[in-house]
Amino acid sequence: MTQTNSAPRQDGASPRPGVFGRFLRATEIDTRLLGMIGALALIWIGFHLYGALFKGFGAFLTPRNLWNLSVQTASIGIMATGMVLVIITRHIDLSVGSILGVCAVVMGVVQVHVLPGLIGFGSPLIWIIAAIIGMATGALIGAFHGAIIAFGKVPAFIVTLGGLLVWRGAAYLITRGETISPLDETFKLLGGGPYGAIGEMGSWIVGILFCIGIVWLLWQGRQRRRSYEFPLRPLWAEGVLGMIGCGVVIGAVLVVNAYPWPKGIVRQYAKANNLEIPDGGLFISHGFAIPVLILVGVGIAMTILLNRTRFGRYVLAIGGNPDAAELAGINTKMMTVKIFALMGFLTGLSAVVASARLGSATNSLGTLDELYVIAAAVIGGTSLAGGVGTIYGAILGAFVMQSLQTGMVLIGFDSAVQQIVVGSVLVLAVFIDTIYRRNIK
Repeated sequence: MTQTNSAPRQDGASPRPGVFGRFLRATEIDTRLLGMIGALALIWIGFHLYGALFKGFGAFLTPRNLWNLSVQTASIGIMATGMVLVIITRHIDLSVGSILGVCAVVMGVVQVHVLPGLIGFGSPLIWIIAAIIGMATGALIGAFHGAIIAFGKVPAFIVTLGGLLVWRGAAYLITRGETISPLDETFKLLGGGPYGAIGEMGSWIVGILFCIGIVWLLWQGRQRRRSYEFPLRPLWAEGVLGMIGCGVVIGAVLVVNAYPWPKGIVRQYAKANNLEIPDGGLFISHGFAIPVLILVGVGIAMTILLNRTRFGRYVLAIGGNPDAAELAGINTKMMTVKIFALMGFLTGLSAVVASARLGSATNSLGTLDELYVIAAAVIGGTSLAGGVGTIYGAILGAFVMQSLQTGMVLIGFDSAVQQIVVGSVLVLAVFIDTIYRRNIK
Protein backbone atom coordinates (compact mmCIF):
# COMPACT_ATOMS: atom_id res chain seq x y z
CA MET A 1 0.00 0.00 0.00
CA THR A 2 1.38 3.39 -1.00
CA GLN A 3 2.18 5.87 1.79
CA THR A 4 0.61 9.22 0.86
CA ASN A 5 1.64 11.34 3.84
CA SER A 6 4.74 13.43 3.21
CA ALA A 7 7.56 13.14 5.68
CA PRO A 8 8.11 16.07 8.03
CA ARG A 9 10.85 18.48 7.08
CA GLN A 10 14.12 17.72 8.84
CA ASP A 11 14.95 21.42 9.41
CA GLY A 12 11.80 21.91 11.51
CA ALA A 13 10.47 24.67 9.24
CA SER A 14 6.74 24.93 8.63
CA PRO A 15 5.41 24.16 5.13
CA ARG A 16 5.54 27.06 2.70
CA PRO A 17 2.12 28.75 2.48
CA GLY A 18 0.24 28.87 -0.80
CA VAL A 19 -0.18 31.87 -3.07
CA PHE A 20 -3.31 33.07 -1.29
CA GLY A 21 -1.69 32.61 2.11
CA ARG A 22 1.34 34.62 1.03
CA PHE A 23 -0.95 37.34 -0.32
CA LEU A 24 -2.82 37.56 3.01
CA ARG A 25 0.45 37.62 4.92
CA ALA A 26 1.92 40.38 2.75
CA THR A 27 -1.20 42.59 2.78
CA GLU A 28 -2.09 41.74 6.41
CA ILE A 29 -5.79 41.55 5.52
CA ASP A 30 -7.91 40.20 8.37
CA THR A 31 -9.31 36.80 7.41
CA ARG A 32 -12.45 37.46 9.46
CA LEU A 33 -13.01 40.63 7.45
CA LEU A 34 -12.81 38.56 4.27
CA GLY A 35 -15.27 36.11 5.75
CA MET A 36 -17.80 38.84 6.53
CA ILE A 37 -17.41 40.39 3.08
CA GLY A 38 -17.87 36.95 1.52
CA ALA A 39 -21.00 36.31 3.61
CA LEU A 40 -22.40 39.71 2.64
CA ALA A 41 -21.71 39.03 -1.05
CA LEU A 42 -23.43 35.63 -0.83
CA ILE A 43 -26.49 37.20 0.80
CA TRP A 44 -26.73 39.90 -1.85
CA ILE A 45 -26.21 37.55 -4.79
CA GLY A 46 -28.50 34.88 -3.29
CA PHE A 47 -31.44 37.23 -2.79
CA HIS A 48 -30.92 38.78 -6.22
CA LEU A 49 -30.86 35.39 -7.98
CA TYR A 50 -33.87 34.18 -5.99
CA GLY A 51 -35.83 37.21 -7.14
CA ALA A 52 -34.69 36.75 -10.74
CA LEU A 53 -35.57 33.04 -10.81
CA PHE A 54 -38.82 32.94 -8.84
CA LYS A 55 -40.17 36.50 -8.97
CA GLY A 56 -39.19 37.34 -12.54
CA PHE A 57 -36.99 40.28 -11.54
CA GLY A 58 -33.87 40.53 -9.39
CA ALA A 59 -34.56 43.58 -7.24
CA PHE A 60 -31.78 43.31 -4.67
CA LEU A 61 -28.65 44.33 -6.59
CA THR A 62 -30.14 47.53 -7.94
CA PRO A 63 -29.03 51.11 -7.17
CA ARG A 64 -32.40 51.85 -5.60
CA ASN A 65 -32.32 48.92 -3.18
CA LEU A 66 -28.64 49.32 -2.29
CA TRP A 67 -29.16 53.04 -1.61
CA ASN A 68 -32.14 52.31 0.63
CA LEU A 69 -30.20 49.50 2.30
CA SER A 70 -27.39 51.89 3.22
CA VAL A 71 -29.86 54.38 4.72
CA GLN A 72 -31.67 51.67 6.69
CA THR A 73 -28.36 50.37 8.05
CA ALA A 74 -27.23 53.77 9.34
CA SER A 75 -29.30 53.78 12.55
CA ILE A 76 -28.31 50.23 13.58
CA GLY A 77 -24.70 50.76 12.51
CA ILE A 78 -24.30 53.90 14.65
CA MET A 79 -25.47 52.07 17.77
CA ALA A 80 -23.43 48.97 16.91
CA THR A 81 -20.19 50.98 17.09
CA GLY A 82 -21.00 51.85 20.71
CA MET A 83 -22.11 48.31 21.51
CA VAL A 84 -18.64 47.11 20.54
CA LEU A 85 -17.12 49.00 23.48
CA VAL A 86 -19.84 47.77 25.84
CA ILE A 87 -19.32 44.12 24.90
CA ILE A 88 -15.52 44.41 24.87
CA THR A 89 -15.71 45.37 28.56
CA ARG A 90 -17.80 42.23 29.24
CA HIS A 91 -21.12 44.04 29.60
CA ILE A 92 -24.30 44.16 27.52
CA ASP A 93 -26.92 46.82 26.82
CA LEU A 94 -30.43 45.55 26.18
CA SER A 95 -32.03 48.98 26.50
CA VAL A 96 -30.76 50.73 23.35
CA GLY A 97 -34.00 50.27 21.42
CA SER A 98 -36.08 51.77 24.23
CA ILE A 99 -33.60 54.60 24.78
CA LEU A 100 -33.85 55.37 21.07
CA GLY A 101 -37.62 55.55 21.40
CA VAL A 102 -37.59 57.90 24.39
CA CYS A 103 -34.94 60.14 22.80
CA ALA A 104 -37.02 60.33 19.63
CA VAL A 105 -40.21 61.37 21.42
CA VAL A 106 -38.33 63.91 23.54
CA MET A 107 -36.96 65.50 20.36
CA GLY A 108 -40.42 65.38 18.81
CA VAL A 109 -42.05 67.15 21.76
CA VAL A 110 -39.28 69.76 21.79
CA GLN A 111 -39.69 70.47 18.05
CA VAL A 112 -43.47 70.49 17.93
CA HIS A 113 -44.62 71.81 21.31
CA VAL A 114 -41.75 73.66 23.00
CA LEU A 115 -39.30 75.42 20.69
CA PRO A 116 -41.80 77.05 18.26
CA GLY A 117 -43.28 79.01 21.16
CA LEU A 118 -39.84 80.03 22.47
CA ILE A 119 -37.83 80.89 19.35
CA GLY A 120 -40.49 80.98 16.65
CA PHE A 121 -41.90 78.48 14.20
CA GLY A 122 -39.45 77.64 11.41
CA SER A 123 -36.40 78.95 13.25
CA PRO A 124 -33.13 77.50 11.84
CA LEU A 125 -32.08 76.68 15.42
CA ILE A 126 -34.93 74.24 16.05
CA TRP A 127 -33.29 71.19 14.51
CA ILE A 128 -29.93 71.92 16.14
CA ILE A 129 -31.37 72.35 19.64
CA ALA A 130 -33.62 69.31 19.24
CA ALA A 131 -30.73 67.09 18.09
CA ILE A 132 -28.53 68.26 20.98
CA ILE A 133 -31.31 67.59 23.50
CA GLY A 134 -31.90 64.12 22.05
CA MET A 135 -28.23 63.12 22.21
CA ALA A 136 -27.85 64.63 25.70
CA THR A 137 -30.90 62.66 26.87
CA GLY A 138 -29.36 59.44 25.60
CA ALA A 139 -26.00 60.23 27.22
CA LEU A 140 -27.63 60.99 30.61
CA ILE A 141 -29.64 57.76 30.53
CA GLY A 142 -26.54 55.78 29.57
CA ALA A 143 -24.49 57.40 32.35
CA PHE A 144 -27.28 56.57 34.81
CA HIS A 145 -27.18 52.92 33.77
CA GLY A 146 -23.39 52.88 33.96
CA ALA A 147 -23.42 54.36 37.48
CA ILE A 148 -25.82 51.67 38.74
CA ILE A 149 -23.66 48.98 37.12
CA ALA A 150 -20.32 50.34 38.34
CA PHE A 151 -21.14 51.70 41.81
CA GLY A 152 -24.23 49.65 42.62
CA LYS A 153 -22.57 46.47 41.35
CA VAL A 154 -25.79 45.39 39.63
CA PRO A 155 -25.16 43.21 36.54
CA ALA A 156 -25.48 45.12 33.27
CA PHE A 157 -27.91 42.50 31.99
CA ILE A 158 -30.39 43.28 34.79
CA VAL A 159 -29.92 47.06 34.67
CA THR A 160 -30.42 47.35 30.93
CA LEU A 161 -33.22 44.77 30.90
CA GLY A 162 -35.02 46.97 33.40
CA GLY A 163 -34.13 49.99 31.26
CA LEU A 164 -35.70 48.28 28.24
CA LEU A 165 -39.05 48.26 30.06
CA VAL A 166 -38.73 51.56 31.92
CA TRP A 167 -37.77 53.76 28.95
CA ARG A 168 -40.30 52.18 26.61
CA GLY A 169 -42.95 52.94 29.19
CA ALA A 170 -41.61 56.47 29.63
CA ALA A 171 -41.82 57.05 25.88
CA TYR A 172 -45.48 55.99 25.95
CA LEU A 173 -46.27 58.27 28.89
CA ILE A 174 -44.69 61.24 27.11
CA THR A 175 -46.75 60.74 23.95
CA ARG A 176 -49.79 58.91 25.35
CA GLY A 177 -49.46 56.65 22.32
CA GLU A 178 -49.80 59.51 19.84
CA THR A 179 -47.55 60.16 16.86
CA ILE A 180 -45.73 63.48 17.13
CA SER A 181 -45.49 65.33 13.82
CA PRO A 182 -44.68 67.21 11.71
CA LEU A 183 -41.01 67.50 12.58
CA ASP A 184 -38.83 70.39 11.47
CA GLU A 185 -38.14 70.28 7.72
CA THR A 186 -34.39 70.76 8.13
CA PHE A 187 -34.32 68.09 10.83
CA LYS A 188 -35.96 65.62 8.43
CA LEU A 189 -33.07 66.01 5.98
CA LEU A 190 -30.91 64.07 8.47
CA GLY A 191 -32.99 61.00 7.67
CA GLY A 192 -32.18 60.87 3.95
CA GLY A 193 -34.60 61.10 1.07
CA PRO A 194 -34.08 63.00 -2.21
CA TYR A 195 -33.31 66.26 -0.43
CA GLY A 196 -31.43 64.54 2.39
CA ALA A 197 -28.56 63.52 0.10
CA ILE A 198 -25.56 65.38 -1.28
CA GLY A 199 -26.10 64.74 -5.00
CA GLU A 200 -23.77 63.61 -7.77
CA MET A 201 -21.08 66.27 -7.50
CA GLY A 202 -20.98 66.15 -3.70
CA SER A 203 -20.62 62.36 -3.81
CA TRP A 204 -17.66 62.55 -6.20
CA ILE A 205 -16.01 65.13 -3.96
CA VAL A 206 -16.50 62.86 -0.94
CA GLY A 207 -15.23 59.85 -2.90
CA ILE A 208 -12.09 61.67 -4.04
CA LEU A 209 -11.40 62.87 -0.49
CA PHE A 210 -11.76 59.33 0.79
CA CYS A 211 -9.36 57.99 -1.83
CA ILE A 212 -6.84 60.66 -0.86
CA GLY A 213 -7.36 59.69 2.77
CA ILE A 214 -6.75 56.00 2.01
CA VAL A 215 -3.47 56.77 0.23
CA TRP A 216 -2.41 59.11 3.04
CA LEU A 217 -3.17 56.49 5.72
CA LEU A 218 -1.11 53.88 3.86
CA TRP A 219 1.79 56.31 3.55
CA GLN A 220 1.53 57.35 7.19
CA GLY A 221 1.41 53.74 8.31
CA ARG A 222 4.52 52.93 6.31
CA GLN A 223 6.36 55.92 7.75
CA ARG A 224 5.36 54.95 11.28
CA ARG A 225 6.59 51.38 10.76
CA ARG A 226 9.88 52.65 9.43
CA SER A 227 10.35 55.01 12.37
CA TYR A 228 9.82 52.18 14.87
CA GLU A 229 11.88 49.76 12.72
CA PHE A 230 8.92 47.43 12.27
CA PRO A 231 8.76 45.12 9.22
CA LEU A 232 7.39 46.91 6.14
CA ARG A 233 4.75 45.57 3.80
CA PRO A 234 5.98 45.06 0.22
CA LEU A 235 5.27 48.02 -2.04
CA TRP A 236 3.05 45.89 -4.25
CA ALA A 237 0.94 44.98 -1.18
CA GLU A 238 0.54 48.67 -0.32
CA GLY A 239 -0.53 49.32 -3.91
CA VAL A 240 -3.05 46.47 -3.84
CA LEU A 241 -4.58 47.75 -0.59
CA GLY A 242 -4.81 51.25 -2.05
CA MET A 243 -6.47 50.02 -5.23
CA ILE A 244 -8.95 47.86 -3.31
CA GLY A 245 -9.89 50.70 -0.97
CA CYS A 246 -10.25 53.28 -3.74
CA GLY A 247 -12.09 50.76 -5.91
CA VAL A 248 -14.68 50.18 -3.19
CA VAL A 249 -15.15 53.93 -2.69
CA ILE A 250 -15.50 54.66 -6.41
CA GLY A 251 -17.89 51.73 -6.81
CA ALA A 252 -20.05 53.10 -3.99
CA VAL A 253 -20.09 56.53 -5.64
CA LEU A 254 -21.17 55.02 -8.96
CA VAL A 255 -23.98 53.07 -7.29
CA VAL A 256 -25.47 55.99 -5.31
CA ASN A 257 -25.19 58.28 -8.34
CA ALA A 258 -27.04 55.73 -10.47
CA TYR A 259 -30.17 56.07 -8.32
CA PRO A 260 -32.27 59.01 -9.63
CA TRP A 261 -34.88 61.09 -7.88
CA PRO A 262 -38.49 59.89 -8.34
CA LYS A 263 -40.27 61.55 -11.25
CA GLY A 264 -42.78 63.28 -9.00
CA ILE A 265 -40.04 64.86 -6.89
CA VAL A 266 -38.22 65.90 -10.08
CA ARG A 267 -41.35 67.67 -11.37
CA GLN A 268 -41.78 69.51 -8.07
CA TYR A 269 -38.12 70.52 -8.07
CA ALA A 270 -38.25 71.70 -11.69
CA LYS A 271 -41.39 73.73 -11.06
CA ALA A 272 -39.94 75.35 -7.92
CA ASN A 273 -36.73 76.30 -9.75
CA ASN A 274 -38.30 77.19 -13.14
CA LEU A 275 -36.52 74.36 -14.93
CA GLU A 276 -37.73 72.82 -18.18
CA ILE A 277 -37.88 69.03 -18.19
CA PRO A 278 -36.56 67.59 -21.50
CA ASP A 279 -38.45 64.93 -23.44
CA GLY A 280 -36.28 62.14 -22.06
CA GLY A 281 -36.83 63.28 -18.49
CA LEU A 282 -34.53 64.99 -16.01
CA PHE A 283 -32.02 62.69 -14.29
CA ILE A 284 -30.99 63.94 -10.84
CA SER A 285 -28.82 61.60 -8.76
CA HIS A 286 -29.39 61.05 -5.08
CA GLY A 287 -25.73 60.60 -4.22
CA PHE A 288 -24.72 59.66 -0.70
CA ALA A 289 -27.49 60.05 1.86
CA ILE A 290 -26.74 62.17 4.92
CA PRO A 291 -27.39 59.26 7.36
CA VAL A 292 -24.73 57.21 5.56
CA LEU A 293 -22.22 60.04 5.88
CA ILE A 294 -23.09 60.28 9.59
CA LEU A 295 -22.47 56.54 9.96
CA VAL A 296 -19.12 56.81 8.17
CA GLY A 297 -18.12 59.76 10.35
CA VAL A 298 -19.09 57.89 13.52
CA GLY A 299 -17.20 54.80 12.32
CA ILE A 300 -14.02 56.80 11.72
CA ALA A 301 -14.29 58.64 15.06
CA MET A 302 -14.98 55.45 17.02
CA THR A 303 -12.09 53.62 15.31
CA ILE A 304 -9.71 56.42 16.29
CA LEU A 305 -11.14 56.42 19.83
CA LEU A 306 -10.69 52.66 20.25
CA ASN A 307 -7.31 52.24 18.57
CA ARG A 308 -5.51 55.57 18.94
CA THR A 309 -6.44 56.97 22.37
CA ARG A 310 -5.79 56.19 26.02
CA PHE A 311 -9.53 55.72 26.49
CA GLY A 312 -9.53 52.95 23.88
CA ARG A 313 -6.51 51.24 25.44
CA TYR A 314 -8.27 51.29 28.81
CA VAL A 315 -11.38 49.74 27.23
CA LEU A 316 -9.36 46.88 25.76
CA ALA A 317 -7.43 46.42 29.00
CA ILE A 318 -10.64 46.19 31.05
CA GLY A 319 -12.07 43.70 28.59
CA GLY A 320 -8.92 41.59 28.65
CA ASN A 321 -8.72 41.36 32.45
CA PRO A 322 -10.83 43.72 34.63
CA ASP A 323 -8.99 42.86 37.85
CA ALA A 324 -5.56 43.43 36.33
CA ALA A 325 -6.76 46.71 34.79
CA GLU A 326 -7.93 47.95 38.18
CA LEU A 327 -4.66 46.93 39.83
CA ALA A 328 -2.82 48.81 37.08
CA GLY A 329 -4.50 52.02 38.20
CA ILE A 330 -7.40 52.25 35.73
CA ASN A 331 -10.56 53.65 37.29
CA THR A 332 -12.78 50.87 35.98
CA LYS A 333 -15.93 52.28 37.61
CA MET A 334 -15.69 55.67 35.93
CA MET A 335 -14.72 53.96 32.67
CA THR A 336 -17.94 51.93 32.88
CA VAL A 337 -19.97 55.10 33.38
CA LYS A 338 -18.24 56.77 30.41
CA ILE A 339 -18.71 53.75 28.13
CA PHE A 340 -22.45 53.54 28.83
CA ALA A 341 -22.77 57.32 28.50
CA LEU A 342 -21.10 57.07 25.08
CA MET A 343 -23.46 54.23 24.17
CA GLY A 344 -26.41 56.43 25.18
CA PHE A 345 -25.05 59.39 23.20
CA LEU A 346 -24.75 57.26 20.06
CA THR A 347 -28.26 55.92 20.66
CA GLY A 348 -29.49 59.52 20.81
CA LEU A 349 -27.72 60.23 17.52
CA SER A 350 -29.33 57.12 16.06
CA ALA A 351 -32.69 58.43 17.29
CA VAL A 352 -32.03 61.63 15.31
CA VAL A 353 -31.49 59.60 12.13
CA ALA A 354 -34.41 57.20 12.73
CA SER A 355 -37.01 59.85 13.62
CA ALA A 356 -35.84 62.17 10.84
CA ARG A 357 -36.18 59.34 8.32
CA LEU A 358 -39.68 58.54 9.58
CA GLY A 359 -40.62 62.23 9.64
CA SER A 360 -42.33 61.80 13.01
CA ALA A 361 -41.73 60.43 16.51
CA THR A 362 -43.59 57.48 18.02
CA ASN A 363 -43.14 55.60 21.28
CA SER A 364 -42.65 52.34 19.34
CA LEU A 365 -39.63 53.61 17.41
CA GLY A 366 -36.60 51.37 17.95
CA THR A 367 -38.56 48.29 19.04
CA LEU A 368 -36.29 45.20 18.88
CA ASP A 369 -33.35 47.33 17.68
CA GLU A 370 -31.33 45.98 20.62
CA LEU A 371 -31.43 42.55 18.97
CA TYR A 372 -30.07 43.84 15.68
CA VAL A 373 -27.42 45.99 17.37
CA ILE A 374 -26.06 43.15 19.51
CA ALA A 375 -26.20 40.77 16.54
CA ALA A 376 -24.31 43.26 14.35
CA ALA A 377 -21.54 43.61 16.93
CA VAL A 378 -21.22 39.86 17.46
CA ILE A 379 -21.34 39.02 13.75
CA GLY A 380 -18.65 41.68 13.26
CA GLY A 381 -16.26 39.77 15.50
CA THR A 382 -16.83 41.30 18.93
CA SER A 383 -16.38 38.50 21.45
CA LEU A 384 -18.97 38.13 24.22
CA ALA A 385 -16.06 36.96 26.39
CA GLY A 386 -14.68 40.51 26.16
CA GLY A 387 -11.40 42.07 25.10
CA VAL A 388 -11.84 41.77 21.32
CA GLY A 389 -13.82 43.80 18.80
CA THR A 390 -13.57 46.11 15.81
CA ILE A 391 -15.68 49.07 14.73
CA TYR A 392 -15.57 48.24 11.01
CA GLY A 393 -16.65 44.69 11.85
CA ALA A 394 -19.72 45.96 13.68
CA ILE A 395 -20.68 48.18 10.73
CA LEU A 396 -20.30 45.25 8.34
CA GLY A 397 -22.35 43.16 10.76
CA ALA A 398 -25.07 45.81 10.63
CA PHE A 399 -25.05 45.57 6.84
CA VAL A 400 -25.37 41.78 7.10
CA MET A 401 -28.36 42.02 9.46
CA GLN A 402 -30.10 44.71 7.42
CA SER A 403 -29.40 42.82 4.17
CA LEU A 404 -31.09 39.73 5.58
CA GLN A 405 -34.12 41.72 6.67
CA THR A 406 -34.39 43.66 3.41
CA GLY A 407 -33.92 40.54 1.30
CA MET A 408 -36.62 38.65 3.18
CA VAL A 409 -39.02 41.58 2.74
CA LEU A 410 -38.34 41.64 -1.02
CA ILE A 411 -38.89 37.91 -1.25
CA GLY A 412 -42.12 38.15 0.70
CA PHE A 413 -41.29 36.33 3.95
CA ASP A 414 -43.62 37.28 6.78
CA SER A 415 -42.36 38.82 10.01
CA ALA A 416 -42.40 35.50 11.89
CA VAL A 417 -39.94 33.93 9.47
CA GLN A 418 -37.78 37.05 9.62
CA GLN A 419 -37.52 36.78 13.40
CA ILE A 420 -36.60 33.09 13.16
CA VAL A 421 -33.83 33.84 10.67
CA VAL A 422 -32.42 36.77 12.67
CA GLY A 423 -32.40 34.76 15.91
CA SER A 424 -30.75 31.80 14.18
CA VAL A 425 -28.08 34.01 12.64
CA LEU A 426 -27.26 35.49 16.05
CA VAL A 427 -26.82 32.06 17.65
CA LEU A 428 -24.78 30.86 14.66
CA ALA A 429 -22.52 33.92 14.88
CA VAL A 430 -21.77 33.27 18.57
CA PHE A 431 -21.16 29.58 17.83
CA ILE A 432 -18.70 30.40 15.04
CA ASP A 433 -16.96 32.95 17.27
CA THR A 434 -16.58 30.34 20.01
CA ILE A 435 -15.04 27.81 17.61
CA TYR A 436 -12.74 30.45 16.09
CA ARG A 437 -11.36 31.58 19.45
CA ARG A 438 -10.97 28.00 20.63
CA ASN A 439 -8.85 27.18 17.58
CA ILE A 440 -6.55 30.22 17.84
CA LYS A 441 -5.66 29.55 21.48
